[in-house]
Amino acid sequence: MLRTWILTASALAIVPALHGQEVPIPAPPQLGVKGYILIDHATGDIIADSNPDEILEPASLTKLMTAYAVFKALEDGLIGLDDEARISERAWGTEGSRTFVDVGSDVSVEDLLQGMIVQSGNDASVALAEHVAGSEGSFADLMNFYAEQLGMENSSFRNSTGLPDPDHYMTARDAAAVARAIIAEFPEYYAWYSQREFTYNDIEQFNRNTLLWRDESVDGLKTGYTEAAGYCLVTSAERSGMRLVSVVMGSHSAEARANDSQALLNYGFRFFETYRLYSEGDEVTTARVWKGETESVSLGVAEDYHLTIPKGRYDSLVSDTTVEEDLTAPIEAGTLLGSVTISMNDEDLVELPLVALADVAEAGLWQRIKDGISLWFQ
Repeated sequence: MLRTWILTASALAIVPALHGQEVPIPAPPQLGVKGYILIDHATGDIIADSNPDEILEPASLTKLMTAYAVFKALEDGLIGLDDEARISERAWGTEGSRTFVDVGSDVSVEDLLQGMIVQSGNDASVALAEHVAGSEGSFADLMNFYAEQLGMENSSFRNSTGLPDPDHYMTARDAAAVARAIIAEFPEYYAWYSQREFTYNDIEQFNRNTLLWRDESVDGLKTGYTEAAGYCLVTSAERSGMRLVSVVMGSHSAEARANDSQALLNYGFRFFETYRLYSEGDEVTTARVWKGETESVSLGVAEDYHLTIPKGRYDSLVSDTTVEEDLTAPIEAGTLLGSVTISMNDEDLVELPLVALADVAEAGLWQRIKDGISLWFQ
């Protein structure tokens, strides 16, 4: 995370726009929920939040972590979409929302994934867990392993469904983290999250994420509800190349969670924007190289870099580069040689490493001698 843009309930920041106009940035929406967060998908920057690290019951938001672990098993070749999973009596008898798989039947992993993602089927979730890891308990160990890998520091999973358990919990921040990982790592499966209906066993069921019908920019992700957790929703939407992820947990109704999520998305898209500051391989600056076949080396960032800022403040960004002194050949491409700091109004937002973009071979003897003398007198 690079920067958190949080305004208090009474705040109203006036920022200069690109064309000299002033753009008001109001406080984020005040929501009647237990916790929420709104982030930019590309940067991970937080646009707004409230109680993002409060430990809460996630209900069926759990199935985001379930899906992530199954997607990992697919990626690693441990299972395939065409695999037939045998439906155990335990999976068939799981309480709550259902895909209506039949006990003793064989169901493809692809159908089970759609049943879990679109219909929120608890039976499909348990069947997937058992197919991947042998038991739901063993699968929960996988979920916790991947949660740790994703930096989800305040989450604990004991089942694949989200049914209540005192040791089963998640935070809004962590829910956003796994949602962001699914979108980034598994675009080939992400389309299922925008699927409005799925039919299995001649039973058609509709996606509970009503924003899929209300907002064309919304294409995921997952709803959740238990009496203790309240109504929860993780949403992602993309407008004009900018993707946001919102999480609301503990809303008082299905309609309220949709309205709250819509309010967050509208706020983020209306008052913030994301820029690609640098692309991988672009030259940011150059540096003098001594005793090399060339006298300079291009420095740049090792990967694309984006930044989320309030609208109208791009012209306020300032970059400042720092490069190691007395660079001497040979230098290999990718070597860390400096940094670039991005600031706004004298406040540092982020510091990025600068690496050599090309090799610089050592010069011949005569050039090395001349540069050595020059270095001596510096």
